[in-house]
Amino acid sequence: MDIGTAKPARAELARVPHHLIDSCGVSEPMDITRYVDLAKKAVADIFRRGRRVLVAGGSGFYLKSFFAPVADAIAVPAELREELRQRLERDGLEDLLDELRRMNPAGVGSLDVQNPRRVIRALERCRASGRTLMELKDAFAAQVPPFAGHEVRLCELIREKGELDRRIARRVDDMIRAGLADEVRRLLANGLKDNPSAARAIGYRETIEVAEGRAPVEELAERITQNTRALVKKQRTWFKTQLPEHRRLDAAAATEATLFG
Repeated sequence: MDIGTAKPARAELARVPHHLIDSCGVSEPMDITRYVDLAKKAVADIFRRGRRVLVAGGSGFYLKSFFAPVADAIAVPAELREELRQRLERDGLEDLLDELRRMNPAGVGSLDVQNPRRVIRALERCRASGRTLMELKDAFAAQVPPFAGHEVRLCELIREKGELDRRIARRVDDMIRAGLADEVRRLLANGLKDNPSAARAIGYRETIEVAEGRAPVEELAERITQNTRALVKKQRTWFKTQLPEHRRLDAAAATEATLFG
């Protein structure tokens, strides 16, 4: 997935070693547990060569893994996951909630009980572990962060909203001119829809709808732009509430000295 992800160009990749680029096939799912495992190996390799590590871009949730626990070791059997999925379709959300509440007599805390995905996830973990949600929460909070022992410095590059909106619009136009539609058709043939997370990524999901005749091509750029702006708004909130205190620098004025000094 090159164009829709704004992956570094070949010339950029040649300037300095990059890690976790093209680390799995398009139909192969990636999750936070696997990411942390790959990231720890990359960090260890970089330190062995006497270098420092620069982490850039990506999902806020994945970024959080450098500061705090983000996943536990509970393995949910595929059979259990399928059982609960079928029950949701057959008996509805309330049936799953009834079981979840029986397993959690002290309550389900702040769980969004209107969100089927979150309810299923909670019930999966209770069933697989034999613990209540409160017990799972306490055990999760007691975990050692994946990168404990490393000094991690965080800097957020910010831009004025108008400038950011203009850059988003230019990027979307550049992606479409670079052949986003052709890339999506190729990826569909290689199993993109077998990987729901990748297929739902902004830029790809809108282009898939056009390729499948479910949306007009004339609206493609506008829809990708609108959805990207909505994601940016959500990311800004995430950075404020989910990450530790950190420096914020004007991206237009940032220099090597202000970034790394």
